[in-house]
Amino acid sequence: MRHTADLPAGADGFDTSRLAGVLRDWDEPDVVGHRVVHGGTGFTGPVRIDDVVRERLHDLTGLAPLHQPKSLAALDAVTGQFPGIAAVACFDTAFHATIPEAAATYAVPREWRDRYAIRRYGFHGLSHGYCSRRAAELLDRPQAGLRVVSCHLGAGASLAAVVDGRSVDTTMGFTPLEGLVMATRSGTVDPGLVLWLEEHEHLSPHEVATALEQRSGLTALAGTGDMREVEAAADRGDTDAALALDVYTHRLVGGIGAMAAATGGMDVLVFTGGVGEHSSAVRRRAVERLRFLGAAIDLDRNDTVRDDQDITAAGADVRTLVITAREDLQIAREARGIVTAERSR
Repeated sequence: MRHTADLPAGADGFDTSRLAGVLRDWDEPDVVGHRVVHGGTGFTGPVRIDDVVRERLHDLTGLAPLHQPKSLAALDAVTGQFPGIAAVACFDTAFHATIPEAAATYAVPREWRDRYAIRRYGFHGLSHGYCSRRAAELLDRPQAGLRVVSCHLGAGASLAAVVDGRSVDTTMGFTPLEGLVMATRSGTVDPGLVLWLEEHEHLSPHEVATALEQRSGLTALAGTGDMREVEAAADRGDTDAALALDVYTHRLVGGIGAMAAATGGMDVLVFTGGVGEHSSAVRRRAVERLRFLGAAIDLDRNDTVRDDQDITAAGADVRTLVITAREDLQIAREARGIVTAERSR
């Protein structure tokens, strides 16, 4: 089984001109798994795609206008090449469908919540789901009773609080803009600031949204969204880069503390994603400030970590793991589960 992230992307999100050539080299799959960013409130797990599901996914475009059209273009292109093969949609939001109402509900007028399905959806669910399960495997423990805080740190970044293998809270919200400082996204800002900018600077909602999505985060603070460049500049004494690291760490540590409160304590802290896997400095800076929760790392192992590894310091109460992001394996697992269930009926 393969999924669409392995296929060539073009300017429109999917290069159909190269698709046929790529697929000619494959054996015919049993099932094709598609990563779909948004499942709304209706899709809380993987689902076999048919015409009705395809239309419902299209109807969710308003909730994810940047991502949903690309997912649908990929779906249509691959289905065109494999019209008789089962296609399964796997959602970035689905893992967080289990968070309780207290965590999911925004304190905004009921008519908004009811009319527009406004709630905390959360994202990166495929990554958080995989990491929480992989953490249990690495520690040779059942997921039942295990309290995990998962840190997906990449260009986009979010945290998840996971208990018994189920998400109970997360930092991204109605959109992927909420939460941590990211490469080009601001993360959480005072909503009053948005209103102030629109009123006093006469900025349109589109202009504000573009700035918060594309010109904020590390890019706004340090001039680059690449954490490697930020760290190198900070090491050279660049004060803007040093501030960017401090802001990034402050928001990250605060978020981890909030997730640990949601889980009622923390047994495992997981770092994944491009930054989470490859920045020993970000891991060190964060964990140094989490000693009050019982976390500590072995600095030598932190500096030399490869693949999936336990970097916990001797005597620490919280286990700290670095796990390679493998959303592809999570998609494969979910898609296979759908097909297996259908065959057993």
